[in-house]
Amino acid sequence: MADVLTFTDRGIYCPAGDFYIDPWRPVDRALITHGHADHSRWGMQRYLCTDIAAPVIRHRLGDINLETIRYGETRQIDGAKVSFHPAGHVPGSAQIRIEVAGEVWVASGDYKTVPDGLSTPFEPVKCHAFITESTFGLPVFTWTDQTTLARDLNAWWAANAEAGRVSVLGAYALGKAQRLMNMLDTDIGPIFTHGAIENTNEVLRAQGIALPDTTRVTADFDRKATPGAMVIATPSAMAGTWARKFGPDHSNAFASGWMAMRGVRRRRAADRGFIISDHADWQGLNSAIKATGAETIFVTHGYTSQFTRYLREAGYDAHVVSTEYEGETLDREDLGETADA
Repeated sequence: MADVLTFTDRGIYCPAGDFYIDPWRPVDRALITHGHADHSRWGMQRYLCTDIAAPVIRHRLGDINLETIRYGETRQIDGAKVSFHPAGHVPGSAQIRIEVAGEVWVASGDYKTVPDGLSTPFEPVKCHAFITESTFGLPVFTWTDQTTLARDLNAWWAANAEAGRVSVLGAYALGKAQRLMNMLDTDIGPIFTHGAIENTNEVLRAQGIALPDTTRVTADFDRKATPGAMVIATPSAMAGTWARKFGPDHSNAFASGWMAMRGVRRRRAADRGFIISDHADWQGLNSAIKATGAETIFVTHGYTSQFTRYLREAGYDAHVVSTEYEGETLDREDLGETADA
């Protein structure tokens, strides 16, 4: 099998097209899967991403040379035929299909296979080789279905509101925060957001993505005037002085795939943990790989060695690939937002 893509110290490179996919060092031409900061970085001479992902990427990176492409549109870049396909991760996220001399490889970026009502749903793409993440590449990671999650989330909020407490929920500013907002029962109370999240809301609303009404948290936030409010914050903000404005009796929770692991919620001193991620769980990873029909699998960021070993035992030609992608973490601002909030 010919190497359609190679793995370099600057990123995933296509020699036939002379471009990189989600590079982490400055290059001439970058094809970008989505807007989180570990996949879309500043410093490239030229960028290509989906039309849906472009507004957030421009918001984050500023005045860049950015060209857009629609899902399913085919583009010839030198000796490579390229198209972008829905990854279901966040709005505008894409898998990138590259065909060279009849050989097809797919770089999936980050993805999830369960529709979330916000992102364009994941579509499997047939290929010879598939590059997959493994953020949650262990059987312990199984996500709560969205209907059950919405019920549990609103029950927690309603109980806090009845007791006069503010509910503070930690979630990524791009993707997960908006997904959670759309699950909330706004009859319970008003929704407030951390500045990084509200910045992202404004960008998404401007491109026609429907979200419930939210209010930016400011320095003069009065918890006594809104005792039953829901506040959605970046995880890092919840650990600092920013959260003190909600009073000593506020209830805090994290929404993350890591909540599936015993002890994580306790270490984060959270009252509740909601198991949800914009990355594929164990079943999602396996179903996505099977649907591609690929025999060769390259495994990036996450439980790479464990997941690769499992794939080899299942009969795949699987390999670990070292990258600088970070997956889902509770220790960063958002993998997409800076501290401008």
